[in-house]
This record gives sequence, structure tokens and C-alpha cells, in this order.
Amino acid sequence: MGDLIESMLGSMLAVLRGTQTAVTQEVRRLNDDVEALYSAIKLYLAQMPREDLGEHDNRRWAEIIELTINLELASGLIERMLRKIQQQKTSHRRSFSEVGLEELADLQVQLQSNLRLGLSVFLSGDEESARQLLREKRRFRAQERRLAHAHVSRLRQKVVQSIETSSLHLELIADMKRLNSLFCSSAYVVLETSDTGALSSEGQPERSL
Repeated sequence: MGDLIESMLGSMLAVLRGTQTAVTQEVRRLNDDVEALYSAIKLYLAQMPREDLGEHDNRRWAEIIELTINLELASGLIERMLRKIQQQKTSHRRSFSEVGLEELADLQVQLQSNLRLGLSVFLSGDEESARQLLREKRRFRAQERRLAHAHVSRLRQKVVQSIETSSLHLELIADMKRLNSLFCSSAYVVLETSDTGALSSEGQPERSL
């Protein structure tokens, strides 16, 4: 599922930059594939009698469910984001300012990096990688806030393209923040289950979307 989500994120960058002008059949297929995998994994785990599982396997069962739910949510969110971008460019024939476009592209690159790190943390259970993932989550949040403020500053300067695309620009930043939270959730699972108080040492950052 993670590979499919990464491919969808790549499509987002292509649509933002205009190298892909529409939400293609490929993106819809990727989303359908994510839905199919989500349903199959959920069905498989539902048929597994949890009372027969040991403590470790029971915990891993819950972790797999949480990850698949988060990736399924991310897939739907990415497709909706792509549709919003497409509608803005085709129906309203408006484009982001050059600065605004680069800001969104930078956030997208960070999202891809955090997705990869989040999946690595899920697979390895490595505490140091989990701490790094939380640091990256906070860095993304700080960047997201900075870019939202920069966008508002461009509105004050009456940058025409920024004014025309303002609502969508801020919506996409908020959507990317939600995606980042979904991708970084595996860090909490690792640190909450560690025996070293690792999460406490990170100051227990908020887990909400």
C-alpha cells in the first residue's frame, strides 16, 4: 500500500507543476488498488482469532490495522486534492504563483520523505528512527505554518495569482498537514510500546490530525 501512496504523491507533484494536466485513469486505478488492499487486509485480520494470539502478535495486529486505515485515508485525501487542483486549473483557468507553487512542491517532497520514514519505522520498530520521524513531523508543521503566513503576506501585496488561488492554496496546505500526521503516526506506536520511556523524552507531542 505504501508504494501505491507514494505513486499518488508523485502524481500530485506532476499536476501541481502542470506536467500532468488531469487526474488520470492511473490515479483512479491506484486509489482503487489501495481500497482493494485495504479491504483484503481488513478481512484477513478480522478472520484471525485474536484470543489465540500472544501479547506481541496482538499488538502487531492492532498496528497493522491502524497503518492500513491511515494509508486508506491518505489515498482518498490525495485523490480529492488532485481533483481540487484539476478543477482550479480547468474550470477556473487559474494557476498558482511561482513562489506558491514551489512552496507546495517543497511540502510534497517532505511528505514523500516522511511517508518512507514512517513505513520504515513501522517495519523496523526502531526507536531512534521513530524519534527522527517525530522531529520531521514537527519540522513539517513549522514549515506549513511559515508557508501559510507567507501566502497571507502575498495577499497583502496584492499578488494577483495568489489572490485567485488563495482558498485552494490554504486548503492544500491543510490537507498536506493531515497527510503528514497520518504518515508519522507509526512513531507513536513504537515509542508508546517501548520500555524506555522514549515517548516521554520527546515531550509527548500531539498525535491529532
